[in-house]
Amino acid sequence: MTIFPAIDLKDGQAVRLTKGLMESAKIYSSEPYQLAKFFEEAGSEWLHVVDLNGAFAGEPKNLEQIKKIREATNLKIQLGGGIRDEATIQRYLDLGINRLILGSIAVKDPEFVKAMAKKYPIAVGIDAIDGYVAVEGWAETSTMKATDLAKEFAHAGVEAIICTDVGRDGTLTGVNVDFTLDIARASGVDTIASGGVSSLEDIKRLQSAGEVYGVIIGKAYYEGKLDLKEAFKLT
Repeated sequence: MTIFPAIDLKDGQAVRLTKGLMESAKIYSSEPYQLAKFFEEAGSEWLHVVDLNGAFAGEPKNLEQIKKIREATNLKIQLGGGIRDEATIQRYLDLGINRLILGSIAVKDPEFVKAMAKKYPIAVGIDAIDGYVAVEGWAETSTMKATDLAKEFAHAGVEAIICTDVGRDGTLTGVNVDFTLDIARASGVDTIASGGVSSLEDIKRLQSAGEVYGVIIGKAYYEGKLDLKEAFKLT
Protein backbone atom coordinates (compact mmCIF):
# COMPACT_ATOMS: atom_id res chain seq x y z
CA MET A 1 0.00 0.00 0.00
CA THR A 2 1.30 3.44 -0.95
CA ILE A 3 1.31 6.31 1.54
CA PHE A 4 0.68 9.81 0.19
CA PRO A 5 1.65 12.59 2.62
CA ALA A 6 -0.53 15.60 1.88
CA ILE A 7 0.14 19.30 1.46
CA ASP A 8 -2.98 21.44 1.13
CA LEU A 9 -2.27 24.95 -0.11
CA LYS A 10 -4.27 28.03 0.91
CA ASP A 11 -2.94 31.51 0.18
CA GLY A 12 0.54 30.06 -0.38
CA GLN A 13 0.68 28.30 2.98
CA ALA A 14 0.36 24.65 4.00
CA VAL A 15 -2.87 24.20 5.97
CA ARG A 16 -5.31 21.55 7.06
CA LEU A 17 -9.06 21.96 7.07
CA THR A 18 -11.72 20.27 9.17
CA LYS A 19 -14.56 18.73 7.14
CA GLY A 20 -13.50 20.81 4.14
CA LEU A 21 -14.44 24.18 5.67
CA MET A 22 -12.08 26.92 4.48
CA GLU A 23 -12.70 28.97 7.63
CA SER A 24 -11.34 26.05 9.68
CA ALA A 25 -7.89 26.31 8.07
CA LYS A 26 -4.98 25.81 10.45
CA ILE A 27 -1.60 26.92 9.14
CA TYR A 28 1.28 24.47 9.52
CA SER A 29 3.94 26.02 7.28
CA SER A 30 4.54 29.19 5.31
CA GLU A 31 7.15 27.29 3.26
CA PRO A 32 5.33 24.19 1.97
CA TYR A 33 8.31 23.05 -0.10
CA GLN A 34 10.19 22.40 3.16
CA LEU A 35 7.51 19.88 4.11
CA ALA A 36 7.92 18.15 0.76
CA LYS A 37 11.66 17.82 1.39
CA PHE A 38 10.99 16.29 4.81
CA PHE A 39 8.50 13.79 3.38
CA GLU A 40 11.07 12.71 0.82
CA GLU A 41 13.74 12.29 3.51
CA ALA A 42 11.29 10.27 5.62
CA GLY A 43 10.96 7.70 2.84
CA SER A 44 8.00 8.81 0.76
CA GLU A 45 7.79 8.16 -2.98
CA TRP A 46 4.65 10.19 -3.61
CA LEU A 47 3.23 13.54 -2.50
CA HIS A 48 -0.43 14.56 -2.60
CA VAL A 49 -0.94 18.30 -3.20
CA VAL A 50 -4.23 20.21 -3.27
CA ASP A 51 -4.69 23.82 -4.36
CA LEU A 52 -7.57 24.68 -2.05
CA ASN A 53 -8.04 28.18 -3.44
CA GLY A 54 -8.05 26.65 -6.90
CA ALA A 55 -10.73 24.14 -5.94
CA PHE A 56 -13.11 27.01 -5.16
CA ALA A 57 -12.00 29.29 -7.99
CA GLY A 58 -11.90 26.62 -10.71
CA GLU A 59 -8.39 27.63 -11.80
CA PRO A 60 -4.84 27.44 -10.40
CA LYS A 61 -4.25 29.81 -7.49
CA ASN A 62 -1.08 28.54 -5.79
CA LEU A 63 1.13 28.10 -8.83
CA GLU A 64 4.29 29.61 -7.35
CA GLN A 65 4.23 27.32 -4.32
CA ILE A 66 3.53 24.32 -6.53
CA LYS A 67 6.57 25.23 -8.65
CA LYS A 68 8.72 25.50 -5.49
CA ILE A 69 7.53 22.10 -4.28
CA ARG A 70 8.29 20.54 -7.65
CA GLU A 71 11.77 22.06 -7.75
CA ALA A 72 12.61 21.10 -4.15
CA THR A 73 12.04 17.36 -4.42
CA ASN A 74 12.21 14.30 -6.65
CA LEU A 75 8.96 12.94 -5.23
CA LYS A 76 6.22 11.91 -7.64
CA ILE A 77 3.43 14.45 -7.20
CA GLN A 78 -0.30 14.04 -7.69
CA LEU A 79 -2.10 17.37 -7.74
CA GLY A 80 -5.70 18.47 -7.57
CA GLY A 81 -7.79 21.58 -7.05
CA GLY A 82 -9.36 23.66 -9.78
CA ILE A 83 -8.31 21.58 -12.77
CA ARG A 84 -11.19 22.00 -15.21
CA ASP A 85 -9.66 21.99 -18.70
CA GLU A 86 -6.96 20.41 -20.86
CA ALA A 87 -4.81 23.54 -20.91
CA THR A 88 -4.44 23.41 -17.13
CA ILE A 89 -3.59 19.71 -17.27
CA GLN A 90 -0.90 20.40 -19.85
CA ARG A 91 0.43 23.35 -17.87
CA TYR A 92 0.94 21.22 -14.78
CA LEU A 93 2.48 18.35 -16.73
CA ASP A 94 4.92 20.83 -18.25
CA LEU A 95 5.88 21.79 -14.68
CA GLY A 96 6.72 18.17 -13.96
CA ILE A 97 3.61 17.11 -12.05
CA ASN A 98 3.17 13.34 -12.39
CA ARG A 99 -0.59 12.86 -12.00
CA LEU A 100 -3.55 15.23 -12.11
CA ILE A 101 -6.67 14.81 -10.00
CA LEU A 102 -10.01 15.72 -11.56
CA GLY A 103 -12.83 16.14 -9.06
CA SER A 104 -15.77 18.46 -9.68
CA ILE A 105 -15.42 18.14 -13.46
CA ALA A 106 -15.76 14.35 -13.11
CA VAL A 107 -19.33 14.88 -11.91
CA LYS A 108 -20.23 17.60 -14.38
CA ASP A 109 -18.49 16.23 -17.47
CA PRO A 110 -17.41 12.59 -17.08
CA GLU A 111 -16.81 12.26 -20.82
CA PHE A 112 -14.18 14.99 -20.63
CA VAL A 113 -12.41 13.09 -17.84
CA LYS A 114 -12.49 9.86 -19.84
CA ALA A 115 -11.01 11.64 -22.84
CA MET A 116 -8.25 13.15 -20.68
CA ALA A 117 -7.49 9.76 -19.10
CA LYS A 118 -6.75 8.36 -22.55
CA LYS A 119 -4.06 11.01 -23.05
CA TYR A 120 -2.69 11.92 -19.63
CA PRO A 121 -2.00 10.45 -16.16
CA ILE A 122 -5.33 11.17 -14.48
CA ALA A 123 -6.83 10.31 -11.10
CA VAL A 124 -10.46 10.95 -10.23
CA GLY A 125 -11.25 12.55 -6.90
CA ILE A 126 -14.53 11.35 -5.41
CA ASP A 127 -15.40 13.31 -2.30
CA ALA A 128 -18.57 12.31 -0.49
CA ILE A 129 -20.85 13.66 2.19
CA ASP A 130 -23.16 10.96 3.56
CA GLY A 131 -22.45 8.88 0.46
CA TYR A 132 -23.25 11.63 -2.06
CA VAL A 133 -20.66 13.40 -4.18
CA ALA A 134 -19.47 16.82 -3.00
CA VAL A 135 -18.24 19.35 -5.57
CA GLU A 136 -16.81 22.87 -5.89
CA GLY A 137 -14.32 22.51 -3.06
CA TRP A 138 -16.94 20.56 -1.08
CA ALA A 139 -19.12 23.66 -0.94
CA GLU A 140 -21.98 21.81 -2.69
CA THR A 141 -23.41 18.29 -2.52
CA SER A 142 -24.69 16.72 -5.73
CA THR A 143 -27.51 14.20 -6.11
CA MET A 144 -25.13 11.50 -7.36
CA LYS A 145 -24.06 8.60 -5.17
CA ALA A 146 -20.30 8.23 -4.82
CA THR A 147 -20.44 4.56 -5.85
CA ASP A 148 -22.36 5.45 -9.04
CA LEU A 149 -19.65 7.94 -9.97
CA ALA A 150 -17.00 5.30 -9.28
CA LYS A 151 -18.75 2.89 -11.66
CA GLU A 152 -18.66 5.59 -14.35
CA PHE A 153 -14.87 5.30 -14.47
CA ALA A 154 -14.57 1.53 -14.18
CA HIS A 155 -13.00 1.08 -17.61
CA ALA A 156 -11.96 4.62 -18.43
CA GLY A 157 -8.21 4.24 -18.04
CA VAL A 158 -7.86 6.47 -14.97
CA GLU A 159 -4.80 5.63 -12.89
CA ALA A 160 -6.49 5.90 -9.50
CA ILE A 161 -9.54 7.04 -7.60
CA ILE A 162 -9.05 9.12 -4.48
CA CYS A 163 -12.07 8.82 -2.24
CA THR A 164 -12.59 11.20 0.66
CA ASP A 165 -15.20 10.95 3.38
CA VAL A 166 -15.65 14.70 3.86
CA GLY A 167 -17.37 14.23 7.21
CA ARG A 168 -14.20 12.67 8.59
CA ASP A 169 -11.62 14.77 6.82
CA GLY A 170 -9.37 16.56 9.29
CA THR A 171 -11.24 15.15 12.28
CA LEU A 172 -8.79 12.39 13.32
CA THR A 173 -11.76 10.12 13.97
CA GLY A 174 -10.57 7.15 11.90
CA VAL A 175 -10.62 6.30 8.22
CA ASN A 176 -13.84 5.03 6.61
CA VAL A 177 -12.66 1.61 5.44
CA ASP A 178 -16.10 0.46 4.26
CA PHE A 179 -16.59 3.53 2.07
CA THR A 180 -13.13 3.03 0.56
CA LEU A 181 -13.88 -0.61 -0.21
CA ASP A 182 -17.25 0.31 -1.76
CA ILE A 183 -15.50 2.70 -4.15
CA ALA A 184 -12.73 0.18 -4.96
CA ARG A 185 -15.25 -2.57 -5.72
CA ALA A 186 -17.56 -0.32 -7.73
CA SER A 187 -14.74 0.95 -9.94
CA GLY A 188 -12.16 -1.83 -10.07
CA VAL A 189 -9.61 1.00 -10.12
CA ASP A 190 -6.69 1.47 -7.70
CA THR A 191 -8.33 3.33 -4.82
CA ILE A 192 -6.69 5.74 -2.37
CA ALA A 193 -8.35 6.34 0.99
CA SER A 194 -8.59 9.85 2.38
CA GLY A 195 -10.22 11.50 5.37
CA GLY A 196 -10.03 10.79 9.09
CA VAL A 197 -6.73 8.89 9.26
CA SER A 198 -5.66 9.19 12.89
CA SER A 199 -3.01 6.59 13.69
CA LEU A 200 -0.98 3.62 12.53
CA GLU A 201 -4.02 1.48 13.38
CA ASP A 202 -5.89 3.08 10.47
CA ILE A 203 -3.05 2.10 8.15
CA LYS A 204 -3.20 -1.46 9.46
CA ARG A 205 -6.98 -1.62 9.00
CA LEU A 206 -6.69 -0.53 5.38
CA GLN A 207 -3.90 -3.03 4.78
CA SER A 208 -5.99 -5.81 6.30
CA ALA A 209 -8.87 -4.95 3.97
CA GLY A 210 -6.59 -6.04 1.14
CA GLU A 211 -8.21 -4.05 -1.67
CA VAL A 212 -6.89 -0.56 -0.96
CA TYR A 213 -4.07 0.79 -3.13
CA GLY A 214 -3.08 3.79 -1.02
CA VAL A 215 -3.84 6.21 1.78
CA ILE A 216 -3.46 9.97 2.19
CA ILE A 217 -2.05 11.19 5.48
CA GLY A 218 -2.54 14.80 6.51
CA LYS A 219 -3.57 16.08 9.90
CA ALA A 220 -2.50 12.90 11.73
CA TYR A 221 1.09 13.73 10.82
CA TYR A 222 0.81 17.48 11.35
CA GLU A 223 -0.71 17.02 14.81
CA GLY A 224 1.89 14.46 15.86
CA LYS A 225 -0.57 11.55 16.04
CA LEU A 226 1.26 9.40 13.50
CA ASP A 227 4.97 8.74 12.91
CA LEU A 228 5.46 8.79 9.14
CA LYS A 229 8.65 6.75 9.25
CA GLU A 230 6.82 4.01 11.16
CA ALA A 231 3.98 4.18 8.63
CA PHE A 232 6.43 3.69 5.77
CA LYS A 233 7.88 0.67 7.57
CA LEU A 234 4.40 -0.86 7.70
CA THR A 235 3.91 -0.50 3.96
